[in-house]
Amino acid sequence: MPLINDFSTVPTLLRNVVKNIHKPQETFLIHKQGADWTEISFEDTLKRADAVSAFFLEKGIKKGDRLGLMIENSPEYVYYDQGIQQIGAINVSIYPTLSEQEVAYIINDSGIKAILVGNNFLYRKVLKVAANCKALKYIIPAFKDFEKVTIPAEVNVEVIAFSDILALKHQVTVAEKAEIEQCRSLVLPEDVSSLIYTSGTTGTPKGVMLTHYNFVKNVEVCLQQIPVIDQTETFLSFLPLSHVFERTATYHVCCAQGCKIAFAQSLELLAKNMGEVRPTVMSCVPRLLERIHDKAIKGGTAGGGTKAKIFTWALETGNKYRVAKEAGKNPGLILSAKKGIAEKLVFSKIKEKTGGRLKFMISGGAALPKNVGEFFGDLGIKILEGFGLTETSPVMSVTEYHRQVYGTVGRIIPGIEVGIQDVESKEIISIQTHHTFNEDFECAEGEVIVRGHCVMKGYFNKPAETAEAIDKDMWFHTGDIGRFYKGNLQITDRLKNMIVNAYGKNVYPTPVENIYLKSPKIDQLFLIGDKREFITAIIIPNRETLEETFKLKPSFFEEADPFITNPEIIDWMEQDIKKISNELAKFERIKNFKIKRNPFNIDEGEITPTMKVKRRIVEKKYAEAINEMYEEGVEAES
Repeated sequence: MPLINDFSTVPTLLRNVVKNIHKPQETFLIHKQGADWTEISFEDTLKRADAVSAFFLEKGIKKGDRLGLMIENSPEYVYYDQGIQQIGAINVSIYPTLSEQEVAYIINDSGIKAILVGNNFLYRKVLKVAANCKALKYIIPAFKDFEKVTIPAEVNVEVIAFSDILALKHQVTVAEKAEIEQCRSLVLPEDVSSLIYTSGTTGTPKGVMLTHYNFVKNVEVCLQQIPVIDQTETFLSFLPLSHVFERTATYHVCCAQGCKIAFAQSLELLAKNMGEVRPTVMSCVPRLLERIHDKAIKGGTAGGGTKAKIFTWALETGNKYRVAKEAGKNPGLILSAKKGIAEKLVFSKIKEKTGGRLKFMISGGAALPKNVGEFFGDLGIKILEGFGLTETSPVMSVTEYHRQVYGTVGRIIPGIEVGIQDVESKEIISIQTHHTFNEDFECAEGEVIVRGHCVMKGYFNKPAETAEAIDKDMWFHTGDIGRFYKGNLQITDRLKNMIVNAYGKNVYPTPVENIYLKSPKIDQLFLIGDKREFITAIIIPNRETLEETFKLKPSFFEEADPFITNPEIIDWMEQDIKKISNELAKFERIKNFKIKRNPFNIDEGEITPTMKVKRRIVEKKYAEAINEMYEEGVEAES
């Protein structure tokens, strides 16, 4: 393992790899140019990072200045980030999907002086707001033909191609190199490394200040908890590096451990890229795993007959084998032989579509439905679930490679304390650490709180909000509801999501939604019912299943009415809702629903860039339809 210590900073990680693990000429980054995958060495990465550093030092950028990035995952992101980090500047990554108003807010709130942009669309977005961003001095396009875009007369910034910066400073002088090394030595662990703006589901986005120590320590303890990651791994990166999860779980882990990073071309080409790159590790979100699960089930059972029977038998065999192994039992010769047949006939074909080399996938960003995790476990593909927030760098807990408890987010990482606090009395129910782990321990649920090395420095320029989030005893309040189950942390829901019905019953939407998501007909589900007599839902159907079942044309999804009123489709959906409702308590069951024609949309402000539904906005936007559900529901019961 690399020599990470309390003096390490983000820019020292990669240089430590070159010094102790890999030769400079070995491959670090992989990306696709045209039809071919191109490899970039550690040496070339560091040279280009030095070029970025030399350029900004020449422009007068100093330690603590904020420099922005609004670019898809790519080698350019790495050159720019490494280049600014080693001179003590602060990375402010902006989600490419944010609106012009949100982009302008972040640029102004953080005081960004320069911003790297990844494509024509993002370039135009920045140009539209640049005149009102007084601190912004440089816009740096990382793509060709940006000169064709006319710069508005009122925009007073210098536009310089990223390729020109790299070419201009390709040969960094001895004096420049010495200045860069001096700057790098002055970057301290307690210095802010990055400002990451929260999604803002309930208000104005806040800039989370994460230090070099936050990031490096988080990586160090995660590698301790998952010691199977080594320098031979190839990660496939597709989640946005503007989000803390991918930044830490892929980028920083690879910088610390010397793993290769291959950048996927796009979400649409992810399946193809997996087959080409053949990754050994991937960070992912539950939605991707749910889609793989749904397609595999559909493909294996479609048409019935012998093929479907073999598929079902294989899953049942894989389940029995997994359960035996996880219980510490010997599966026996007969079950092991059956598992070998299932592997050859079914499992290997599914694994081939992921490239055939996956050791495991790390799932984060949302709760993974228990049945989906078990499905991958039955196939023999490990899914390690993690939990954390932007404010916690992000990892607070992660599944151990050798110990799987489905429906939980793993063991607490070393060096921090995680508490469960009663929501009403504020009494702390339990405090657990990595070392107090007991696989038989369970406790009541409450708000999850944390203190230790993973907690942010605070919100940028927002002392009142910082004091509200971090109490006098240094506990950061996550706003998540959870408990400990079999020694592992289990997240129940968000505190702000909690529905209290008209009779005072508490309903946590996430676990209820996950039960209904077992239906292959449902892609997304949004529960409603706060201060109401019963639960209703807005349902997003699985478009592919819906289209095939009712032979729908694309024009069906372009109709003006946001909700589907076709009685046959409503009856079709109701069959699954009624069947699944039997698994829930009566007060948790959906009594009425509306089927939304299209998914919730980022551009319309319905969801955040991390795909979390903005409850207040959705309930306000569809208030009329929601009220109709309750009027219809009351009539049905009367």
